[in-house]
Amino acid sequence: MKRLPDTELEVMKALWASGPDTPRAALDHALADFQWSPNTINTYLNRLADKGFVSVRREGKSNRYTPLVSREDYLAFDSRMVLSRLYGSSPRNFVAALAKGGLEQKDLEDLRDLLDELSGGESHE
Repeated sequence: MKRLPDTELEVMKALWASGPDTPRAALDHALADFQWSPNTINTYLNRLADKGFVSVRREGKSNRYTPLVSREDYLAFDSRMVLSRLYGSSPRNFVAALAKGGLEQKDLEDLRDLLDELSGGESHE
């Protein structure tokens, strides 16, 4: 898997939200805020298909698109890449950087609950 440029990631977000077998018109509507031309969207979709992120099925005069990589799988991959590239693969360094930016008490409780859940421990509620 490869890390996606922001523009292609936006197309994937639209596809993940729409689900499998998405008609092109639905994608155009979902991406309207970006004001990309139809040719630009075609370019992004072709790149995503070439990279194995999207399948394309011709139906009549238009195409239908299905994401081949789940949102969860991509987020897990991308998170590992960011953690590796920016934080030396250290979750501790990542959380420390977040804390320097200021974490709310609720954020800390959520992190503690997540750690408890991941380790099979009891929640701190």
